[in-house]
Amino acid sequence: MSAVEPISTPPVTPMSQAKPLTRADLDRMPDDGYRYELIDGSLLMTPSPTWNHQDVASNLLIHLRRTFPPDLYVMIAPFDVVLANDTVLIPDLLVARRDAFTKRDLPGPPLLAIEVLSPSTRRFDLMVKFSRLEAAGCAAYWVVDPDTPSLIAWELRDGAYVQVAKVTGDEVARLTSPYEVSVRPTDLIS
Repeated sequence: MSAVEPISTPPVTPMSQAKPLTRADLDRMPDDGYRYELIDGSLLMTPSPTWNHQDVASNLLIHLRRTFPPDLYVMIAPFDVVLANDTVLIPDLLVARRDAFTKRDLPGPPLLAIEVLSPSTRRFDLMVKFSRLEAAGCAAYWVVDPDTPSLIAWELRDGAYVQVAKVTGDEVARLTSPYEVSVRPTDLIS
């Protein structure tokens, strides 16, 4: 495949609304190629991911599924994580106990949430999702930047995220939460 041209994508867009929304309102959103998430009753819309984003997410899914323990499961987006009736997030990848999933969603925080950064979602992933997942008790949070390529990983300690790895290029992150896995950012780029 030839090099993929960078494209400009619109940022995360807050949707105008008259009242705070709930999970039931979110269920009525159209299947139109956008991702709809709720933060404290506010509806946010993001465009469909780019080819580079999906390539990295798919490669990371394959990598994580090679070594995950049988009591855990690795899921790729879109799949809802319901933190509250008014807060529903869609991480790019997530890891949780198999028995924690329903056919519809993950009711509660995952053990690990991962975001692949895009120009349109970078600030949202690094600020809003980071803080919501931290407050909800998500044990680990990673962000992967396909442009660098790099990975930053945080683990929850005493109720706050602590950075446990920051690697770029061919450096290897050796991570233990929620299970032992090593990740080299360049291996995630096809």
